[in-house]
Amino acid sequence: MTLSEEDYVKAIYHLGKEQSAPVSTNAIADQMSTKPSSVTDMMIKLAEKGLVNHKKYQGVTLTDHGKAIALSIVRKHRLWEVFLVDKLHFSWDEVHEVAEQLEHIKSEKLINHLDKYLGFPEVDPHGDPIPSKKGEMKKTVKKLLIELPAKSIGICVGVKDTSQAFLRFLDKNGIALGDTISVLDREEFDGSMQIAINGIEIHISQQIAANLFLKIPE
Repeated sequence: MTLSEEDYVKAIYHLGKEQSAPVSTNAIADQMSTKPSSVTDMMIKLAEKGLVNHKKYQGVTLTDHGKAIALSIVRKHRLWEVFLVDKLHFSWDEVHEVAEQLEHIKSEKLINHLDKYLGFPEVDPHGDPIPSKKGEMKKTVKKLLIELPAKSIGICVGVKDTSQAFLRFLDKNGIALGDTISVLDREEFDGSMQIAINGIEIHISQQIAANLFLKIPE
């Protein structure tokens, strides 16, 4: 597979919400910053390789083979992010672009050794699950902070927005994975929230609350 073909397969996987849901050509074009006609040409190529199911006006889905390849790429990407943060001390807003390049390394032996070296991590620095070499992922029940009522308490386990600007905002305000977050109050007018992070109170916007995932203790 070419690097471009791998990028398309991974994009379809993410756009399908990791559940093989049909994805439109236009959605893929937006994700890949290209023209729908170029996407159509690529889907024909991927279909010929047995990686996608492509029917006009019905969207695109990954075949089992295509999904296995997508999971392999996602696994490599997230393992490299862990390596960059834990071993090379990159900040979590720096790793995505570098991992985009490293995910195309073909050596399965290298990736398996990397996984072992890192201690078989289950999540990446952004809280996203890392597939095993068999393509299995541990599922975590989590909710967006904005969905929680006042008096809720949870552990920050991930972010929805992985942009550099958002991650830098979290660093600036001392918000990190593993933090205990309590919902103190919610403003009816604009949806902003008063929260406590490890006991320290802070006021956050609705946009911030809509991009933080929390795990709620049972």
